[in-house]
Amino acid sequence: MVGRACTYQMPEGRACRATPLRDEPFCFWHSPETAEELTEARRMGGLHRRKKRTVATIYGFGGLRSIEDHQALLETVAVETLGLENSIARNRALTAIVATGAKLIELGDLASRIAAIEAALAPRRRADEDAVFPTEGLG
Repeated sequence: MVGRACTYQMPEGRACRATPLRDEPFCFWHSPETAEELTEARRMGGLHRRKKRTVATIYGFGGLRSIEDHQALLETVAVETLGLENSIARNRALTAIVATGAKLIELGDLASRIAAIEAALAPRRRADEDAVFPTEGLG
């Protein structure tokens, strides 16, 4: 059985191919019946993107690509949580923040130690590689 597809033709001539609404030839995006809903959905999407950028700027959030990024976000969460009214839920959240922070410190320390070991072993590795794969006298 072949599924139905939106019959809207794109400006360049290809078909939309999205699933059409029930008992209609067009999908949500191209149906005249959903134009107002589509406009509102687009507006809300834009608001969401602006809100996301604004919040990231306010909190100095640039992503979670490093241990330092995670630590910075965790610090923000800790400050915001400390500002809440004292409760069992707040205390549990703070306990989780402390445990997560301790784990991040441990991971950061281990990463530093591994980097130091690799730096110390680098000259030895190069010497071992030169002994196995000598480059002198080749040519």
